[in-house]
Amino acid sequence: MPYFLTFQVVGWADVFTRKNYRDFILENLTYSRKKKGLYLYGYVIMSNHVHLVVQQKDGKLSDWVRDFKKFTSKKLLKLILENPQEIEHGPEEQIEK
Repeated sequence: MPYFLTFQVVGWADVFTRKNYRDFILENLTYSRKKKGLYLYGYVIMSNHVHLVVQQKDGKLSDWVRDFKKFTSKKLLKLILENPQEIEHGPEEQIEK
């Protein structure tokens, strides 16, 4: 049975306005289709959330959701922290410049 899922970014931050982060989500979904038995019927990547219509081949969708969220959140955070231009500076740091 297919399910409609929504994953949102904490604080509704507009993370997916950047192509490299959208591409990362698409790579994850492609991997999940090829290696994890995920049937992906449709998706929409918005600026701060993702909608999916999916089904798990073995019926263990909750396991896939857990793994997808854990891996994706850690990797996205790492990608953001590796790009200093992505990090907003507080008022005191802006004054010192």
